[in-house]
Amino acid sequence: MIRSFRSLSEQEVLALAISLEEEDARIYDDFADGLKDSHPQQAEQFRQMRAQEDEHRHRLLDLYRQKFGDHIPLIRRQDVKGFVRRRPVWLVRPLGLDAVLKQAETMEAETIRFYEAAARRTTDASLRQLLGDLVEEERKHERFAEGIAASRGTEDEQAVARRRLFVLQVIQPALAGLMDGSVSTLAPLFAAAFAFREHPIDAFIVGLAASVGAGISMGFAEALSDDGSLTGRGRPWIRGAVCGLMTALGGLGHTLPFLIPDFNWALGVAIGVVAVELGVIAWIRKRFMDTPLWTAVTQVVFGGALVFAAGILIGSLTGGKGGD
Repeated sequence: MIRSFRSLSEQEVLALAISLEEEDARIYDDFADGLKDSHPQQAEQFRQMRAQEDEHRHRLLDLYRQKFGDHIPLIRRQDVKGFVRRRPVWLVRPLGLDAVLKQAETMEAETIRFYEAAARRTTDASLRQLLGDLVEEERKHERFAEGIAASRGTEDEQAVARRRLFVLQVIQPALAGLMDGSVSTLAPLFAAAFAFREHPIDAFIVGLAASVGAGISMGFAEALSDDGSLTGRGRPWIRGAVCGLMTALGGLGHTLPFLIPDFNWALGVAIGVVAVELGVIAWIRKRFMDTPLWTAVTQVVFGGALVFAAGILIGSLTGGKGGD
């Protein structure tokens, strides 16, 4: 079960804050370790931020013990609806400074929103004061990350904020939908194509149904996954509509060629469309999600090839007799 932020008690909010500070401290330590050779000055600044996050955690722990005792329930970010999913730092080496700064900015912005939302909900004066103090201290961290970016001649603060909001509200749900629609519909579509090769229109009907169904499913899943209160990702139903539409389009792209009566022509065009779709997904991941191009291509193509092969294998088991 994933809990909504609004359903948490003050004790649970405080336990979650402790967990978040501990996680952020370890991530900043990973940043420092990954940048120590290429950017030693920035690595030292991230070590200082790690020490400050540890100090925040100790202050939260002290208040928790005063109010609720020594037992702290394990509540993690993945247990609460509304947090941005973060890529594990240890999986990405070598670390690029631009990618690190973008993730640090997102982390701090999310933490600030979390503390602001928690402060509005609490009725305890001491907890409200501590959360308010932490908001101001996290703002310094956010300005630190933005300051490094500005000193390196990147976009101004407003441009950075607009780009971050665009990625959170549009690119992430659109990319999730495009990936799901492009990949998940491959197996049923090509299975139907090889099973009913005498009648490509049957494959089109299967692909159309799979694309529309996946679009509806992904749209609701995205809308219900995050209300935007902590992530700043905007209205959930707008994100859901973007995700659902891109899911449907991802599937329809390689479904439409099966309107061509000739099976071989339809299959060739569909395979070409799939290649374009996977290339676009890899480019978007590199451009907006800071994924190395070779890594993005390998992951997307490998996953798509497995699903594609599964569809062909399943469809071929009928020996093409489905249209007889």
